Amino acid sequence: MELTLNEEQARSLLKEVMLELLQEKRDWFFEIVVEALEEIGLANAIQVGRQNEFVDEQQIMALLARQA
Repeated sequence: MELTLNEEQARSLLKEVMLELLQEKRDWFFEIVVEALEEIGLANAIQVGRQNEFVDEQQIMALLARQA
């Protein structure tokens, strides 16, 4: 037995599932959204950081040694 859905049926089903998810698993959904936003922020920070010159590891170690 094979199940087939047209595009409109698939959209309707997806909307229904999303609404049910939001209503019944609000905390879980919220955690997923927050985690996704954190990942986006981290990716943006990495991209911005890569635009600058790299710092030599020995310079970093020297600074850390002075602070210790």
